[in-house]
Amino acid sequence: MPIHALTSSDSTLAAEHDRRYAPGHLGELTRLLPIEMVDEAVQQTRTLQKRLRGLPARVVVYLLLAGCLFPEVGYPGVWRKLTAGLAHLAPVRPSASALCQARRRIGPAPLKWLFDLIRGPEGAAPARAGVWWKGLLVTAIDGTILTVPDQPAVRTRYVKQAGHHGGTGYPQVRLLALLTCGTRTLIDAVFAPTTVGETTLAPGLWSSLRAGMLVLADRNFDAVDVLTGIAQCDADFLIRGKTSRRLPVLARHQDESFTSRIGPLTVRVIDAQITVTTADGEQRCAYRLLTTLMDPVRYPAHQLVGLYHERWEIETAYLELKASILGGRVLRARTAPGLEQEIYALLVTYQLIRTAISDAAYATGMDPDRGSFTIAWQTAKDQVVLAQHAIDDAAVELVGVIGAEVLADPLPPRRLRVCPRIVKRAISKYQARGPVIDRSCRQARLDVYVLPGEPP
Repeated sequence: MPIHALTSSDSTLAAEHDRRYAPGHLGELTRLLPIEMVDEAVQQTRTLQKRLRGLPARVVVYLLLAGCLFPEVGYPGVWRKLTAGLAHLAPVRPSASALCQARRRIGPAPLKWLFDLIRGPEGAAPARAGVWWKGLLVTAIDGTILTVPDQPAVRTRYVKQAGHHGGTGYPQVRLLALLTCGTRTLIDAVFAPTTVGETTLAPGLWSSLRAGMLVLADRNFDAVDVLTGIAQCDADFLIRGKTSRRLPVLARHQDESFTSRIGPLTVRVIDAQITVTTADGEQRCAYRLLTTLMDPVRYPAHQLVGLYHERWEIETAYLELKASILGGRVLRARTAPGLEQEIYALLVTYQLIRTAISDAAYATGMDPDRGSFTIAWQTAKDQVVLAQHAIDDAAVELVGVIGAEVLADPLPPRRLRVCPRIVKRAISKYQARGPVIDRSCRQARLDVYVLPGEPP
């Protein structure tokens, strides 16, 4: 085959290609979501451009993901972050209108495809500390609310919620997720208008349940359809039960738990009293837990009560998503398809950060709980601006700059603390709980007493 010399025309085309595609990166997180993966997403969803544009589809996908790292600026500002370290390539400077048209052109499909690709129990190898309990992968299901712009195009799908003080000021989206408690990585997520309840959304997660999973959930999920749905997927559950439900005692076990039935399902029931002791005194509350772990010898009642506390990991994940990343802000998109696109981009970005933390913890044997999400998130933002470790050909390392920063300043071992669960941003301008609200955290001691009951 003859060898042709590189002409000036070829060099010009190569330079133009680099100029247009160079902003397609996510800093060091590009190693977890490489360009080949993004190219496959746009190919599979048939959103690849038919001609070379100033904003190729690959670059637009990375723009949407970077937008979740920088929610405080508009998309032109996000573009400046992506190109700040690429001045030597003289990248294009699209207008706000061009960025808007490019986002609409690709739609939500590539972001959903990427989320379906990377979601899963990252770091769920059986040897991982803090992820498994007696051979079971500990997971949790719960929902949260995202606030979206009050625009006519948005209100065609997402509505405002009613309330005693005139309802919410903005339309809202209900997000329901299945999460790995040990690493806080997302296994699956679904979302819908708030007119759809959590238990109605829950079957959308069943396809991600497997044998060997233990699902934790609050008492809102104590519904026959939900319990049987989880059991039919061969997964086990540990769910707080409603005290209003009267359950028959079919058999009493030595640990004071008992066997009962809920619809067609045989369950084990644990009634316990939790005593929380702080410097200010004691507080007691009653808990009823329902589980399909029927062996009281392998799964003692008092251990299951202690394990149920892991359910709060999904609340911490929502705090990271809504408070750390979004900072309590309303989402950007002003159309229903745009919101679907942005929510999937947010879930992908969160999963990438959590994966970076999990990889760093795995490399050193550290409990993933001790990896600071704030440090990882801020370092990921810095790497985007610097455009380092994004387009180089260096070998992929398990612990990169993000992981090194996380390991350099780990969180202290978690202590048992209690904090009042109150509304901090009330709809009403008046204080709902009097003139003085105690929001302080206190160290605590937790005592579990499994309550005896009547024999069958």
